[in-house]
This record gives sequence, C-alpha cells and structure tokens, in this order.
Amino acid sequence: MTAPAHLSPAPGTRVLVTGAAGAIGRSVALAFAEAGARVAVSDLDGERLRSVAREVRALAELPVDLRSVDDSAGLPGAAFTALDGLDVVAHMSGLLLRRDDLAEITAEDWDVQQEVNLRSTFFVLRAAAELMADQGQGGRLIAATSQGWWTGGVGGSAVYAASKGGVVSLCRGLARTYGPAGITVNTVAPGAVRSPMLLKDLSEDALQDIVAHTPLGRLGSPEEIAGPVLFLASPQASFITAATINVSGGWLPY
Repeated sequence: MTAPAHLSPAPGTRVLVTGAAGAIGRSVALAFAEAGARVAVSDLDGERLRSVAREVRALAELPVDLRSVDDSAGLPGAAFTALDGLDVVAHMSGLLLRRDDLAEITAEDWDVQQEVNLRSTFFVLRAAAELMADQGQGGRLIAATSQGWWTGGVGGSAVYAASKGGVVSLCRGLARTYGPAGITVNTVAPGAVRSPMLLKDLSEDALQDIVAHTPLGRLGSPEEIAGPVLFLASPQASFITAATINVSGGWLPY
C-alpha cells in the first residue's frame, strides 16, 4: 500500500535502506520506491539483496558486512556516489541470537550483536550525517530499534535488547550533534512483527504469550513498520528529532 503523498518523502528523494534483504528492510525499501524515491539497498545476504534490488528497481545494491567498521563507515559514501547525493538513511539492519539461559551466552554472542546492531549504527549514521552536512540540505536518519530497548526483551533476547537500548541513546546524541545542520535523527521501535528474525528459535508457547500480551491481539506486519519510517522521512516530520516511535501494537505502552 502506497502512503499518502503528504506522509511520504518527495519523489526523487535519495534513500539508502540497510537490512534490505530482511522482512522489514524489504518493506521499507519497497515503500520508498513506491513513493518515487531513488533507492539504494544494502545487506549482507547478496542473493536476497539482488532479488530485493530488482523488486524495488534500486539504483544500487551494496553488499556490506556491518561487522566491519570500514564497510559500515564506507556504505553511505557508496550510496551517495550511486544516487548523486543522499537525503535519507533508513538503517533497518539487525541481528538477534536467542539464548533462553543467560549462562549460555558467549562473548561472541555479545560481540556480534553489539557490532551489527549498535556499532554499525554509529558508523553508518555518522558517515551519512557528515555527507549530509557537507551537502548543506539537511537530511533524515532513521534507525530500527525494538520494544526491547525499554522492556529488556523477551524470549532469550537480553543481549539484543541491550544493543537496541544503545541505539536509542546513540540516536539521541546524534540528533543533538547534527540538528544544527538540519538533520533529524529518530528511531522506530517495532514490537512483535511476523518475520523470520522474530520466529527463529522462538517456541510456540512464547509466541502465543507475546500475542496474548499485545493489546491488538496479533503480530504486526513488516508493512506496518514501513509506514512510520516513511512518515519520519516526510515533510510532516520536519520538527521531529531524537524521538522513538513505538510501533508495537500496545505491547510497549508509552
């Protein structure tokens, strides 16, 4: 479903979407493309990335390993070159490793989630913000967090939740730093969204418990996350920064 024009970025807006091979990232890239944006897509999974790039008619597909600082920091520049500028970054990448028993969590479990979810957010968004500041036209930076940033997570996701709490705090700091350049920095906090990442290693009992504690009584869809992302990139969101948009069906009430 295409968002109303006044709730979408202007046609021709230059957008980088990370995590585009995932369920939410794909929906975000598709929504931007349907709004007439010029889209570059990025992900680690090259085969699925190619499929999404064809689907959204992306102007660039940029395979990247977000565990690499060099890859993370260099990604916005590659998108800038491909799109002849950069107006919006929707950083939707994320990695969740479930460990129901905290005693089973290893240093590698910790490191990979912090690197992909938190560290890459800093290097991707900082590089994008510097390019946007030099461009002199402002910009929009939007990162995916999670309801876990507040709740601490469910279903063995304590480390994931910690990384996503860091994303919220980081983006608040980036908003203060780059606000004078006209750059807004916001996060979107999905609740339980039907996607491979949610369902992997999640027991049926845990899934039903999540649904039971969600006031709307169901899982969300990836498309229901794409709408708020497009809104944050739209003219209607020009005075919103350092905010976290709760898209959890009431699972997280605030």
